[in-house]
Amino acid sequence: MSTVSDKQFWFVVGSQHLYGEEALGEVKAHAQEMTDALNNSGVLPYPLVLQDLAVSADKITSIMKEVNYRDEVAGVITWMHTFSPAKMWIRGTKLLQKPLLHLATQYNESIPWATIDMDFMNLNQAAHGDREYGFINARLKKQNKVVVGYWERAEVQKQIAEWMDVAVAYNEGFNIKVARFGDNMRNVGVTEGDKVEAQIQFGWTVDYFGIGDLVAYVNEVKQEEIDALFAEYTKLYAVDYGTYSKEDWEASVKVQASYEIALKRFLDAGGYNAFTSNFEDLHGMKQLPGLAVQRLMAQGYGFAGEGDWKTAALDRLMKVMSHNLNTGFMEDYTYEMAAGQEAILQSHMLEVDPSLASNQPKIIVSPLGIGDREDPARLVFDGKAGEGVVVSMADFGTHYKLLINEVTAFEPTVPAPNLPVARVLWQVKPNFQDGVRAWIENGGGHHTVVSLNLTTDQIVTYAKLVGLEYVIIK
Repeated sequence: MSTVSDKQFWFVVGSQHLYGEEALGEVKAHAQEMTDALNNSGVLPYPLVLQDLAVSADKITSIMKEVNYRDEVAGVITWMHTFSPAKMWIRGTKLLQKPLLHLATQYNESIPWATIDMDFMNLNQAAHGDREYGFINARLKKQNKVVVGYWERAEVQKQIAEWMDVAVAYNEGFNIKVARFGDNMRNVGVTEGDKVEAQIQFGWTVDYFGIGDLVAYVNEVKQEEIDALFAEYTKLYAVDYGTYSKEDWEASVKVQASYEIALKRFLDAGGYNAFTSNFEDLHGMKQLPGLAVQRLMAQGYGFAGEGDWKTAALDRLMKVMSHNLNTGFMEDYTYEMAAGQEAILQSHMLEVDPSLASNQPKIIVSPLGIGDREDPARLVFDGKAGEGVVVSMADFGTHYKLLINEVTAFEPTVPAPNLPVARVLWQVKPNFQDGVRAWIENGGGHHTVVSLNLTTDQIVTYAKLVGLEYVIIK
């Protein structure tokens, strides 16, 4: 996958000096036990690092300043072991510029009725501390996540893990760089957008390059490099010559191999982790990149067609959030309207993400009715089944808006022998009529990113972190 640097999360435990050093020693021991157990659970995708106890305003402020400074720290998880006076947290919380999760839990699962006394009550008053701490976060309008439940339970650990993935993606958003090869498709509305505002609000950098800049890289690719990558293709994918001779088929596929090598070199040289292409900007290119783009998406690069840089950046963001599993660029193509079988066929001209494949992709070469170039090679496959979420971002002139729809994807059961592109099928929620109507009425675009690994809650958590308007259709 296009890499994300190693990340960690700091565990900050709230208490105060009022209870004495012996009590604070117990708090620290409990916190260390919880930290070790959570790290050893195998559930959390990133390590948790316990910090000094948060027992004063100066200590809390110092910790939060350090969080902001340390690039490897993606966010903070707080736990109020005892009552921790909230005014101590104001300065540090206001300074914190990274995601915050309030874990409302307790060291002990049950109340020990046979032995409970006031010492136990004073030491284990998370219910008291949670309210005090929660109040100040609400008053500061901090868009923090709250996870409630006993820390050893699987569902609590899963919620923490999902939030960690969102927090890492939020931080990675400031490193998203989109290379646009050519401009937006002419006369299309939804691919437009305010790039300056996107950089201010989301941290995305969007740069334009003429297609000639890429062609120069293509011309530098050596034949032995192309041959080596072609050999890799034939090991990984099924081969379908169709009506082409073996020689013509191989020549077409090798053009895509040269594009993959060139694109990757160009992107990596400039620190880009997302890109767009446009079939109206192909001067000097033999084909529209198809197989090459699919291969790069599988490696974690964000992508969208027709110059749609917003969706390309969103694709990269969601790939980071999902660890590049079952997540990719998509386009609404055509409806299935048979009664009781209503669905939407998702595809694209060439560039359907193979991370969504349910079967072994095969390489085919087929004409492309647009772009006025040679017949391009592409991977063809059927999409996976599963519960998922599909997301679209639109620029409404005054603000950005995120459309979120829950979907049920299913594997096709009927062959489509004449369809020369990959296909993904899904049913929208709550049902076809209401789901499609709400999507259209709210201005949802035809370019989207779908994930069968992420949840609506994760997308909403991200939207709140960046102050992004969102609409949920489910």
